[in-house]
Amino acid sequence: MITLQLTNINKYFGTGTSRVHVLKDINFTAKKGEVNLVIGPSGSGKSTFLTIAGGLQTPSDGTVQLEGHAVKTMSNKQRDALRLNKIGFVLQSYSLVPYLTVKEQFKLVKKVKKNHNLSNLSLEKLLDKLGIRELENKYPGELSGGQNQRVAIARALYTRPDILLADEPTAALDSERVIEVGKIFQDLAREQNTAVVIVTHDLRLTDFADNVYKIMDGQMTLENKNKMTN
Repeated sequence: MITLQLTNINKYFGTGTSRVHVLKDINFTAKKGEVNLVIGPSGSGKSTFLTIAGGLQTPSDGTVQLEGHAVKTMSNKQRDALRLNKIGFVLQSYSLVPYLTVKEQFKLVKKVKKNHNLSNLSLEKLLDKLGIRELENKYPGELSGGQNQRVAIARALYTRPDILLADEPTAALDSERVIEVGKIFQDLAREQNTAVVIVTHDLRLTDFADNVYKIMDGQMTLENKNKMTN
């Protein structure tokens, strides 16, 4: 079942001679139960693609459908509800609340989204898998970049999203952690029937992907997975 569909997406920034064509006629689909990797260098349009896919940014033209609903026809309230209840984000900025401990980050999420979250036991197992359970009483400022990244991943998975959108989720992780996170994303897709979309330049994640796309200069192509790893 197609959960996310982008059709003929274009995105421009600036006007006149400063106008830049960032995304060019992007067509993309993500199905439940699959991990989709979008590979590309910095400045290729990956992050813009992801924020448009999640309804955080609007395209200049084209349509975005989430679970069969056109995002552009939704009110701001409906979009907020969709992002809260259906989409999990892992952004490069981590977006952790600086004055809350790791444990309190999840308590805050539960106050906002009261239902359909991981149980306390499942959350503890996830924190153990990510190697951050012992950091529960630490603040983001006391953690390394890699630790903050793993907390951000756990927070996104805590809400049991139908769609997970991740922007460079392994950028600050060593190879051992990359394998662990890759397995977690793969298990999320398989076991919870989640559509997972990861934008990255990290080729180590291709082993866990069902589909690998390449984005270059704003244009997207479906790649041969074996070719990417050879």
